[in-house]
Amino acid sequence: MNTTTSNSSFSTLLQDEIEYPKAGILSKVLVKDKNCQYTLFCLAKDTGLEEHTATRNAVITVIEGKGTLVLEGNAIALQPSTFVFMKANAPHALKAEENLAFVLALSESSQPN
Repeated sequence: MNTTTSNSSFSTLLQDEIEYPKAGILSKVLVKDKNCQYTLFCLAKDTGLEEHTATRNAVITVIEGKGTLVLEGNAIALQPSTFVFMKANAPHALKAEENLAFVLALSESSQPN
């Protein structure tokens, strides 16, 4: 799979793109331009991301697996079809309870940080 820029059209079956590492995280940038980026994240079971922030708005769309997202102190169960919007600079952390695959969309915030 090749990363594409948004000035060209693109399609893929996300299920075909999923690859779980034996441990840790595998990420694949699907589409990227100056305003947005769409990345497929594949987390091995029991992998976590420590609390952090992002300077852009973010959307998580879960494809498969289960996990927990802690967003601004609130726990959100992640499972297939879960959709989460995170405003820029919102503190968040993540833990994969099973192998977990999701698309992360980053976009520019229309509000000053």
